[in-house]
Amino acid sequence: MADPNDTRDTGPRVGSPLWTYLAAVTTLGILAFVLAQWLISPVQFAPLVHSPLFWMLAVLVVLGELRPVMLSSSMTVGGTYPSTMFTFAALLHYGLPVAVLMQAVGIVVNNAVTRKAWHRVVFNIAQTTLALTAAGVVLIVFCGHPAPPLSWVPRGPDLFAIGLAGLAYFVARALLVSGAVALHERRSIYRVIRTTIGHQSLVYAGLLGLAPLVVVVMNDSPALVPLFLAPMAAVYFTATLSVRRDHQATHDGLTGLPNRKMLVISTEEALAEAREGDKIGLLLLDLDRFKEVNDTLGHPIGDRLLQIVAHRLTHSVRPGDVVARLGGDEFAVLLPSIRDTAAAREVASRLRVALTEPVRLEGMTFDVDASVGIALHPDHAPDFEMLMQRSDVAMYLAKEARTGVEVYVADKDRNSPERLNLFGDLRRALDDSELRLHYQPKLDLATGQVRGVEALLRWRHPERGMISPGEFVPMAEQSYLMRHLTRYVIDAALEQAAHWWHIGLHEQISVNVSARDLLDSTLPDLLEAGLTRYHLPPKAIQLEVTERVLMTDQAYTADAVHALASLGVPLALDDFGTGYSSLVRLQRLPVSEVKIDASFVRRIGESRDDERIVRSIVDLVRSLGLRSVAEGVESDDVAARLADMGCELAQGWLFAEPMSAAETTVWLREHRGQTAPDLTFLRPAEVLDPQTA
Repeated sequence: MADPNDTRDTGPRVGSPLWTYLAAVTTLGILAFVLAQWLISPVQFAPLVHSPLFWMLAVLVVLGELRPVMLSSSMTVGGTYPSTMFTFAALLHYGLPVAVLMQAVGIVVNNAVTRKAWHRVVFNIAQTTLALTAAGVVLIVFCGHPAPPLSWVPRGPDLFAIGLAGLAYFVARALLVSGAVALHERRSIYRVIRTTIGHQSLVYAGLLGLAPLVVVVMNDSPALVPLFLAPMAAVYFTATLSVRRDHQATHDGLTGLPNRKMLVISTEEALAEAREGDKIGLLLLDLDRFKEVNDTLGHPIGDRLLQIVAHRLTHSVRPGDVVARLGGDEFAVLLPSIRDTAAAREVASRLRVALTEPVRLEGMTFDVDASVGIALHPDHAPDFEMLMQRSDVAMYLAKEARTGVEVYVADKDRNSPERLNLFGDLRRALDDSELRLHYQPKLDLATGQVRGVEALLRWRHPERGMISPGEFVPMAEQSYLMRHLTRYVIDAALEQAAHWWHIGLHEQISVNVSARDLLDSTLPDLLEAGLTRYHLPPKAIQLEVTERVLMTDQAYTADAVHALASLGVPLALDDFGTGYSSLVRLQRLPVSEVKIDASFVRRIGESRDDERIVRSIVDLVRSLGLRSVAEGVESDDVAARLADMGCELAQGWLFAEPMSAAETTVWLREHRGQTAPDLTFLRPAEVLDPQTA
């Protein structure tokens, strides 16, 4: 079924610069074609029709026009047709009229096979005629090139003239085609020529260099001319392998779209060639409700949906815009030239309209929507990394506010210039494994037994020393780094859990996840794959999500939370008491543990109001059949009051400070299986002040 948004081959708009250019080149080319045919009379042409050599060369021209030689999948202008060699040979041997006629017939046959638009066919005939005319003029000036029925065979002294003719042919075609591509894709002709001249010049040099040999063989041993097809086949085979390797390296295997690597290259090229006043846009798209398709119909149908999305996106952008798939259900659109923010919003709205058209798969009809974030150069970012980061911030805001499209606004981004430098350091820290997990045990207030540990992220900056998670985690939450950071933490926690389980320490590790993580439909798959890889049961890890996240974004997070619970991975509600939970909402959440915020716990010995709040939370949690955990326990008095209230578990500096994996291993072995109603024995010899540690 044809896509209604596909307008790529319907022809340029009448009166547009591209239309004017094509009309001018076509007019000149057709005049040159008519003039060339006028130069040869039927009497001169008749002997050629009866020559087998003439027909053999004509057939080779047509065959060589059927399929181009492609050296790179990213080439702007496209491939080079082997017909060039035989057409240039016809020019040398028979003259300009015969060469342009053969080439025109080859292009028409190509159109019958590929069904190109009529304006492209006429333009191709015109531009090749003009290029052959330029080469023919050079030959006439330097060699006094004859016309039929005389035939010409090049000799040694003619090589200079043939070289100049070949150069004229190549330059004319390169300029004419690059001019059309530049106008079509709204790019500078310099950029188009620069990205194609290397590939094209090598192929043209080989094809045009063989043309004189074809003529010599035609004159001396015509039966050997078809042997030139052998090197052509070798060129095709080599070029095909090259294109395949290049395509695999720069394109997504499922959708065929450019991947992140290609997006980086395209963006950096656009940035390098941007002139003062030019704007470049980067749109980041994340599909909404895509997980529903995967869960309901399975991954094969989900893959099919991604292919449909890719098709719709590529047919909804302008020529020259780049649509890329970054992974999962995340896409990016590069706008190498955009007027302003309003124009970028129009593009984003058009993309969303294309995506929301109902999709029918496996007998089911459903809608797919997307959240789009927009960032512009130079308004919002100077380079690719910052464009990506800021469009990611805008996309997250669009998803959070449910507006569909958001443009980056500095006031909504908590990243100051200093924090932006820190953002770059964090990206490198992930690559260089500077981040580490520390662990703080949770203890049973009744028995003193260890009931798991909480993983706490630590970053020792090579220059700034220890950096608080409160400084870099919120920054990561507003960027694409959050996904990488979460993957890093979960994998590190699972690896450590596997080590502990292997040595007999079956301790559950709790990991904090953010709102951004819960909006990521791949999180359940990530956990399932990690548990399988490390041969761990689901209970080996627990995810902690904040009360505010679940209550604020419940519409978004409900599916993700239940998907995690269905895996058997325990969920805990963190920082309870700081949000606005209702009993009804709390009952609907598949959590097994509720952690009471440390701000209340620390003051229960000083404030009767806080003590009543904590006691009410403990009673509420117990009535729901859940386990309560008190955070921030730092004194014997607080621990005793919590135990008296019926709070089950506690963690804090009274029992153990956050420790490295090695220190935690030693600590767990020392306290393995110990029980004691009086928990003071668990206090370290020297308890550090948490404000100074």
